[in-house]
Amino acid sequence: MILVTGGTGVIGSKLVKGLLNKGRKVRVLALPGDPNISNIKDLKCEIVYRDITDYDSLKSVCKGVKALYHMAAIIISNIKEEIWKINVVGTENIINCALEAEVEHFIYISSIAADWPQGSDYAKSKVATEELVKSRKEMKYTIIRPSLIYGPGGGQEFMMFSKYLKKYLIVPFIGIGNANKNPVFVDDIAKGLLSVLDNRKTYNKTYIFNGGEEISIYNLARLILKSQGMSKPFIFIPVSLWKFIAFILDKTMKNPPFNQYTISRITHDIIFNNTDAQKDLGYDPISISEGIVNVFSNSEK
Repeated sequence: MILVTGGTGVIGSKLVKGLLNKGRKVRVLALPGDPNISNIKDLKCEIVYRDITDYDSLKSVCKGVKALYHMAAIIISNIKEEIWKINVVGTENIINCALEAEVEHFIYISSIAADWPQGSDYAKSKVATEELVKSRKEMKYTIIRPSLIYGPGGGQEFMMFSKYLKKYLIVPFIGIGNANKNPVFVDDIAKGLLSVLDNRKTYNKTYIFNGGEEISIYNLARLILKSQGMSKPFIFIPVSLWKFIAFILDKTMKNPPFNQYTISRITHDIIFNNTDAQKDLGYDPISISEGIVNVFSNSEK
């Protein structure tokens, strides 16, 4: 039995389908009332409804499980305590549940954000959870750090950026847009995750899952618009001014439209080496230029 937490999401549902196609038995842990349950409801997998922050409810979830993919998490929230409760406390609960059931392999889907923990509460939570995973020597682990995720219906940050670009006739841009990114297509993450299972080379290692092409954030913005049949002028506003506005908004609004973390994600290079994933997993991601057509091909332009 393979357990997948967060298995109703964009990546999780693809992973579940891939595991089933390989003839594996799959149990999906979903949150009660999960709005994405339709992604897997017709699949021949077992679905259990639990809240990962409620440890007592999890005690039977890992029974009979050989390997566990843990990707249930929250990415964006204005409530710091919520991020910590779900990402850190929830992960610790899942780890303890897995240890009690003697799960052999714990596969944790983290984030490239963990490389820059001062950036946000989310990044800090990912660092903390990675340390939790590594600290439990009784169980083999593999940690996966995806970069900016994109695909039909996700990831969350990518789709928010896309909506922002569509919103304005003239797009206000943070800085000059020269920071380099390496977005990764959801199908490539799912394929990579499937290659981790039963692969002893991956034990107690951390892998980068990024895309096959580096691109500046400005060229990425232009590519997103072009893929939807649009072309817009940009106005480049100094980063210092954005930071000042973010400071004011943080002091005057409960849920500001952007913050210092938003600025940091736009202005910092996010480029990492995936050589280990290529060597151990045969990881071979497509370029953003090739993958972007899959995101908006069925969308209303």
